[in-house]
Amino acid sequence: MRLDDLRPAVPKHSRKRVGRGIGSGHGVTAGRGTKGQKSRGSVRPGFEGGQTPLHRRLPHARGFNNRWKKIYAVVNLDDLERFDAGAVVDPDTLCSSGLVKKIEDGVKVLGDGNLTKALTVRAHKFSKTALEKIAAVGGTAEVIG
Repeated sequence: MRLDDLRPAVPKHSRKRVGRGIGSGHGVTAGRGTKGQKSRGSVRPGFEGGQTPLHRRLPHARGFNNRWKKIYAVVNLDDLERFDAGAVVDPDTLCSSGLVKKIEDGVKVLGDGNLTKALTVRAHKFSKTALEKIAAVGGTAEVIG
């Protein structure tokens, strides 16, 4: 075996050279067909022949996204019924019990449903009705920072 005997494992193809004479097989129209806009020059991507293109027909994104918006995990008073009377309910307890999956900016307790047990509830925010209902059964609501 000599160096001049070596050949690549995969055959190499030379690139197609168009517009280089009739004898090449790709001369004259150079594979573009005859006449028309595409045969004469380039048509930019997204051009629809003068019709208003799709990217201009569709409406722009509208509205406003508040980058400082706080996202609270919401818990209702109905959900707190599962805890024993006198228990301390805080965000960690809610996570371990499966009531809250992810605490992003805090936990907010809402007053939906009824509470029958006196609980010590610690959360980042409370609704007015939740505060009233917790106090009505003898429980305490503590706002944590």
